[in-house]
Amino acid sequence: MKRDNKKFEDNDSAGSKPFFRRKKTCPFSGPEGIPIDFRDTRTLSKFVSERGKIIPARISAVSAPKQRKLAQAIKRARVLALIPYLER
Repeated sequence: MKRDNKKFEDNDSAGSKPFFRRKKTCPFSGPEGIPIDFRDTRTLSKFVSERGKIIPARISAVSAPKQRKLAQAIKRARVLALIPYLER
């Protein structure tokens, strides 16, 4: 008895193009990087979700040292009531 298992032979029917993932770069690093400042609420609000949570570095592509500074700046802006703790 012969079996026809085509799914193990060739993957042409599923698409032979490899998955393309763009290289993420930190927006705060480099010569044209944005400075992290707790008074710059427009920049900080880009890294806070609509629920009020700080967006993780794996999604926002911020490097680890800059993510720590960004989180500290967001928390300072919240304490000073420059940005809200949560959106309703």
